Amino acid sequence: MKASCSPSESAITMSFTGKYQLESQENFEPFMKAIGLPDELIQKGKDIKSISEIEENGDNFKVTVTTGSKVLVNTFTIGQESELETLTGEKVKGVVMREGNKLKVSLKGIQSVTELVDGNTIVNTMTVGGIVYKRISKRM
Repeated sequence: MKASCSPSESAITMSFTGKYQLESQENFEPFMKAIGLPDELIQKGKDIKSISEIEENGDNFKVTVTTGSKVLVNTFTIGQESELETLTGEKVKGVVMREGNKLKVSLKGIQSVTELVDGNTIVNTMTVGGIVYKRISKRM
């Protein structure tokens, strides 16, 4: 009897589906300044533990990030151009690619990599002009 998938295959296709709460972040203020977020919003947002909810259905994703009263919702299909809302609220077109447990997209000069490092931890790294903003969120 043959197993339906080898251990290495199942490791590659870990599901992002779930709710994650922000545990820690690095370089929040310099990054937000660099992308043009107003100081008052930076001050308001820096201590809020945002919650990310990810729904994965095949290559289709819906990502909802709730930070205080602000809710950011992006839906996309891996490898297809989608309209995505940035942290500043601007809508831009981008293509999200998947490499194993990483989702990668480039939006207006911001490189974003979201990695499912284990079943319960997501690390999102965004880079703009040499500033690296790192968010670590844990499954709730």
